[in-house]
Amino acid sequence: MSHAFAVIIESLVAILLMITIAYCGVLNRRLMRLKADEHALKATISELITATEIAERAITGLKLTVRECDQNLGERLRTAERFCADIERQLAAGDQVLDRLARIVSATRPDVAASAAAAAPASAPDPRAMVAAAHALAERARSRMGGRAA
Repeated sequence: MSHAFAVIIESLVAILLMITIAYCGVLNRRLMRLKADEHALKATISELITATEIAERAITGLKLTVRECDQNLGERLRTAERFCADIERQLAAGDQVLDRLARIVSATRPDVAASAAAAAPASAPDPRAMVAAAHALAERARSRMGGRAA
């Protein structure tokens, strides 16, 4: 009986040893797949790092471009504001000159101006209408200039 008992124990040990060897084979295959996945993951991580660096450089370039555009637009807006102020001053001076001329003309020819206005009101130029036309022309010029500055 002791001989049969030893054979049974030896058989159990052999079976356990074969199960262990088979399980080691399964674990070896899994480890190989895991290492292959690790290499693929490392490659993916390096690609992501490269893409991140490229994106950071692009963002830096975009920030630089935005600063330059902001400076250029600021300069153009200041220039446009100066031109608008100059045009407004010139319009005001032109209005004053036109008013003076109208007063001079009306003072020197009161009877001719009154008879001409009564005879042909459509043919005589009205100083106020001329001022309104000058203002309209200036407004159109401002709107065109505003379109160029932007």
